[in-house]
Amino acid sequence: MKFHQLFLAALKEPKKLAAFRLLPIGKVIQYVFLFIGIYTVISFTRFIFGDASLFEASPELMEYSRTIGWLLYPIAFVLQFVITTFYIFVRISLFGLAGLLIAMLMQRKAEYRHIWRTAAISVTVPLLVTLVLDSFPAWQLNELYLASIVHLLYIALAVKYYPKVRK
Repeated sequence: MKFHQLFLAALKEPKKLAAFRLLPIGKVIQYVFLFIGIYTVISFTRFIFGDASLFEASPELMEYSRTIGWLLYPIAFVLQFVITTFYIFVRISLFGLAGLLIAMLMQRKAEYRHIWRTAAISVTVPLLVTLVLDSFPAWQLNELYLASIVHLLYIALAVKYYPKVRK
């Protein structure tokens, strides 16, 4: 399955989202790293154009940034990539646990590895919501809550199509 097919199905088809639990883990991780790359490039672009005022917070940091010169940019890119990777994988793992609880409440047969894959593919819309709301300063405080609710909603809609537990 191609990435654009995964993307479109993750946006609007909960039944396929549930079926993606059977995808190979390598394909799911590639899909997640595609978003990590996009997120990192956007964040790095904002850093380059001065949206982040990290170095203006301290005179010592300003001096240090002048000392290392152009090396600041590759270091910042790698650091943003590592932090973004950590953030997204922790987020997927935590929502995988929440999805496991949702599956238990809905009496659906689910293993953590299946819910994790569903959570990884269903992170598409919450990350898009985060990227859009990040552009509006008034919504930045609520973007995490809104994206979390959307993520849980997508996981719940997908878990509805998991097989029922036999009694």
